[in-house]
Amino acid sequence: MEVQDSRAMGAVQGSDPATRPAGMRERFFPEVAAGGFTRVDGTIEFYTRINALLRPEMTLVDFGAGRGAALHDDTCAYRRNLRNFRGKVAKVVGLDVDPVVMHNPGLDEAHVIPESGVLPLSDASADIIVSDFTFEHVPDAEKCAAELGRILKPGGWLCARTPNRWGYVALLTQLIPDRMHGSVLRRVQPDRKEQDVFPTCYRMNTMKTVRKLFPATGFRDASYTFSPEPAYLPQRAALWRAVLAGERLLPPLLHTNLFIFLQKRLPHP
Repeated sequence: MEVQDSRAMGAVQGSDPATRPAGMRERFFPEVAAGGFTRVDGTIEFYTRINALLRPEMTLVDFGAGRGAALHDDTCAYRRNLRNFRGKVAKVVGLDVDPVVMHNPGLDEAHVIPESGVLPLSDASADIIVSDFTFEHVPDAEKCAAELGRILKPGGWLCARTPNRWGYVALLTQLIPDRMHGSVLRRVQPDRKEQDVFPTCYRMNTMKTVRKLFPATGFRDASYTFSPEPAYLPQRAALWRAVLAGERLLPPLLHTNLFIFLQKRLPHP
């Protein structure tokens, strides 16, 4: 599995409430005043379901753990608690192509993924794998899927959040020339740190592709699509109003994010 240097400047990563402009969000979602999150917060939706799967004896692998930006930068304490797995499971193991993972404060153990793409973990060593806005950056989808399946225990869960290739964020990203991604992102998300902008490939970013990579013969599929509050929009009320109205009319195929929940099947007796 070829891997890319996550420090390189490239297309925008998936949307995250911690990096969104607050003004329009508070105007269109006034409930954010009660706890710091909206009723369609994708982070809370995704991590609540993960927390429901956790057991104290588990080993959790964070695939694409990075520097642990959410534990530093998210202003909502409730979201930070959902995303912090230490103390909820027996061990949290982080994997990333960037050596910055070695300094992630949310991990019990960290490993840098080598250029070969072979994950430095034993077969069937993970009870649950969490991958948050990482799949869109993987250039070799088949190798990545095979490696994730290899380290996942039978009965274990793979939980991934990633942009839907057919959602408006991914479609717009693919239309913008690579050389302009950094400047565009700085305009719509001026607080986004440069080290949190990564190249994108979108090779694991449709439900059809995910189901091909993780076939029903080996995995039980509980995945779905989800559209959170708008991401990467300028502070223009008319634009927010139009996007929110349009999202209500979109079929699931065009929702912004894929929420992938796959359980590895137990071997037949």
